[in-house]
Amino acid sequence: MSTQKAKKFQIDAARVSFDEKHRKTIRFNMGKYHAAVSKGKARYQSFEATREKAAAIKRHTIEHLAEYLQEFEKNFTANGGTVLWARTADDAIAYITKIFQENNVKSIVKSKSMTTEEIELNENLKKIGVESVETDLGEYIVQLAGEKPYHIVTPAMHKSKADVAQLFNKHFGFPLESSAEEMTMLARAKLREKYLAADAGITGANFIVADKGAIAVTENEGNALMSTSFPKIQIAIAGIEKIIPSYKDLALFWPHLAQNGTGQPITAYSSVFSGPKKDNESHGPEKMYVILLDNGRTNIYKQDKFRVALTCIRCGACLNACPIYKNIGGYTYDTTYQGPIGTVISPHLKGFDQLAHLCTACSLCANCASVCPVKMPLNDLILENRKLAVEGGYFSSLEKPVVGGFTFFTKSAGRMDCVGGGMKNFAAKCLGKNVWGSKRAFPKFAKKSFRKLHK
Repeated sequence: MSTQKAKKFQIDAARVSFDEKHRKTIRFNMGKYHAAVSKGKARYQSFEATREKAAAIKRHTIEHLAEYLQEFEKNFTANGGTVLWARTADDAIAYITKIFQENNVKSIVKSKSMTTEEIELNENLKKIGVESVETDLGEYIVQLAGEKPYHIVTPAMHKSKADVAQLFNKHFGFPLESSAEEMTMLARAKLREKYLAADAGITGANFIVADKGAIAVTENEGNALMSTSFPKIQIAIAGIEKIIPSYKDLALFWPHLAQNGTGQPITAYSSVFSGPKKDNESHGPEKMYVILLDNGRTNIYKQDKFRVALTCIRCGACLNACPIYKNIGGYTYDTTYQGPIGTVISPHLKGFDQLAHLCTACSLCANCASVCPVKMPLNDLILENRKLAVEGGYFSSLEKPVVGGFTFFTKSAGRMDCVGGGMKNFAAKCLGKNVWGSKRAFPKFAKKSFRKLHK
């Protein structure tokens, strides 16, 4: 295990956990989410039945992944589109670079996509002289701040209105006392210029629809629709796990994703893209590409116990339910995917040698599993990751004998009484800072145990 990354994780977690401003902002934004989701569940005759059906469809699809992906490729190609298979992030970047160089692309607009964050698209486009502008308001804010998305669904969840006002004042000279509406209108005006000038538009895909040979994109601001309407080239980058069998399945998954992601009945804009514009159509891209990304997903697929992790629909519900995420924040994970789902999949995508420490960021409370819309046993998968990390030797060789010695000592009252309270307090003081944390007081041991006093 990378001791440097693990140490950084511990330092960042300790710092963020006691940052009162951060805690206040997250509590406020999470509170709005929980209220909306709770209210939204009342719309369902049986919310649990919806989870069961969604889980069944996704698990069936993953078990027949190759067949459905091939069906999508056949139908999308028949619609005039081009499917490109990318085994790695480098493959995906190479495809995009070639397309842009062949078509003299100098600027693009991009809608919110965690898959493009995963392959570090913006950074790679900068290397070849292509300007990439985020068009989702939250992503636009973090891009201006020089940051990454803090949350799968809500990229700027960690920022307050005052934080955004300071950012807009710095970049655009906008008044610090501006209202949220005024700042939104400013961003809208700035982005309109980028839409009109862009040579290409890039989106992710919430779902890949096999029987229609199409991708489905859902969003609240119309930015994905704008990013695909004006440019002559459209590229969608999607993980291979995003596949669903049928167009009819969107009737279940679109509202289910909205309910668990934001608490809405359905997201404001839902679009289906099945290829470039036809000869009799006046609007739409002249060329459309879909890049199907593996980038470690087949590592997960090959493991029977972990394959269910590919059923995730990226709603972010597990992050919002996780007490660890709410305390240590999204950036502490230092991965594209944070929270419980990130803890499960990231070591398999990037390597246990780099990210084995993530599996320690879990109390195994199972809140994540209880809210997952496709019923993933996330806490069990995290526990399984711990097992793999230990078996792979990614933790200190001292840990096992230390824990074993502690267990042996504490399992017997007689052994516990071998030393007095003074010695126990001395040991606690020595270990407390590293084990218990420097900001918490370890409970004081009495000079004599209750057992001795009772005798």
